Amino acid sequence: MMTDPIADMLTRIRNAGQVGHRWADMPVSKLKVEIARILKENHLAYDFKVLDDGRHGVLRVYLKYHDGQPVIRNLERVSRPGRRRYVGASQIPRVRNGLGIAVLSTSQGVLSDRTARDEGVGGELLAYIW
Repeated sequence: MMTDPIADMLTRIRNAGQVGHRWADMPVSKLKVEIARILKENHLAYDFKVLDDGRHGVLRVYLKYHDGQPVIRNLERVSRPGRRRYVGASQIPRVRNGLGIAVLSTSQGVLSDRTARDEGVGGELLAYIW
């Protein structure tokens, strides 16, 4: 039984990048698709697809590399099921002095830290990615 599917998604992407895989597959959910969309918009992944496996579906995230090294160096889960972390619009942290992104779940949907600051919304801080 998996209690934290977002941590599982981040771990699958981290592990696939470390061994040089071209993509990472994971069970699909709406939240995971939105996180994959943020990765693509911020040029941390090439693309993502939702594949039909005849059961629940599979989310495939195509990883991006630069000079043989993965573009995503680290993924860190912040808000966990046992310890949620919420931030206001003025308290959204800058990850690696702006070189990384923070992923937030807001009332406007799942947003990157830059977009959330521009729209003036806060929410649950899901993960740091750099």
